[in-house]
Amino acid sequence: MERIFSGAVPGPLRGGVVALGNFDGFHLGHQAVVGRALARARAESRPALVATFDPHPAAVFRPDLPPFALTTTAQKLDLFEAFGIDAVVVIGFDRAFAAHTAEAFVGDQLAGQIGAAAVVSGADFTFGVRRSGDTAALVRLGAGHDIAAEAVDAVGDADGIISSTRIRDHLRAADPHAAAALLTRPFTIRGVVEHGAKLGRTLGFPTANVALGSYLRPAYGVYAVRVRLDDGSVVDGVANLGIRPMIEPPLELLEVNLFDWSGVLYGREIAVELHAFLRSEWKLDGLDALTRQIAADCVAARAALAGQPRGSGPAL
Repeated sequence: MERIFSGAVPGPLRGGVVALGNFDGFHLGHQAVVGRALARARAESRPALVATFDPHPAAVFRPDLPPFALTTTAQKLDLFEAFGIDAVVVIGFDRAFAAHTAEAFVGDQLAGQIGAAAVVSGADFTFGVRRSGDTAALVRLGAGHDIAAEAVDAVGDADGIISSTRIRDHLRAADPHAAAALLTRPFTIRGVVEHGAKLGRTLGFPTANVALGSYLRPAYGVYAVRVRLDDGSVVDGVANLGIRPMIEPPLELLEVNLFDWSGVLYGREIAVELHAFLRSEWKLDGLDALTRQIAADCVAARAALAGQPRGSGPAL
């Protein structure tokens, strides 16, 4: 899959069908939009593309918001590639870009830079200064550039419309199972392993430490996790996600103990899937109590992960 961060889409990829959206999380609803673009592209023998934005517009207009990302841009692109997309156009989003009119977005971006023959969006997609363009405007403005436009209705289940907001709510409520059902995969934090205080090693439970960065903060606590390493291997483990109330000063971190694995992970990228919430963070009475509790958490995590399929493919 070609990844385009600047400049015009090259000739062989022009005339494609383009899925438009932020697609944070790439959940079931997003997959319906991208899936429709992919199906149309294949039926018309055209390239299938996704056009997405970086950073998320909410991060530009509301910089005071706490971290909310369900996926990094790199993760999204990997997910699009696994889905079968031919190319992704990452549109840099800032206040200057947001000031463009709806007409300019269609003419300059979709027609000029991307060379789209057709675009597919969710029914609630908006674009242009002050969100002046909607799907009806996309149809009207696109026609002036020989771009066909269609909208895909929202996907729902028994509890309502599937959305990134619902997924965030599940994660904050310590329900990774419910989040995974809407995502179609476990919520996954991907990052580079950093050096830490090495207290876990002293206690007999060495950990790989990953900063949370721009990711949404799920409920703090201990999770049964599955870790995908950069060499393609998959290892079960247990993780503490939070501020580590036993350690001074408090530091927000994801600390992962990998079961039945040894080696050096510093500087390597890992992807940590949250499979089950085991307990909240506790401040225990000393290091002996902490050691006993970690041992119990390991037993609980192994039980929670037993029998769950490991899946395959890249660390997403």
